[in-house]
Amino acid sequence: MKYIIMVSHGELAQGLHSAVKMMVGDKPEILSYSLSESMGTNDFAEGFKELVKDIQSSDEVIVLCDILGGSPLTTSLSILSDKGLLKNALVFTGMNMPLAITAALMKDTLDKEMLIETLLSEGKEGISQFKLDADDDSEEDI
Repeated sequence: MKYIIMVSHGELAQGLHSAVKMMVGDKPEILSYSLSESMGTNDFAEGFKELVKDIQSSDEVIVLCDILGGSPLTTSLSILSDKGLLKNALVFTGMNMPLAITAALMKDTLDKEMLIETLLSEGKEGISQFKLDADDDSEEDI
């Protein structure tokens, strides 16, 4: 099986997971876990171990995280390494909605290299500036 695991600081991972569920449906292979303000790294590690306890070393994982080098990423990768899962892992930082939705929809249909290319493209394309034209505010348009 191919899992998607979202990790973050605060409640970002669970919030994004909830939003993705609205778009693609509830999928048991999509998991999320966050480092909350009240947690230490050891607490996060224990909770993450519980989250991934049923994932086998033959399974594949796509890890989506908020920022490179943060405790949620480094701790989760350490645990996945202990389980022998890093050899079958793809890891992306700067997670956003387009990246997560595309991962959920395409993880089982594209080969590894095309999946990487597609996920990076969708994640980057999901970031843009929406410009408002102040001249379009006239009451005539309402």
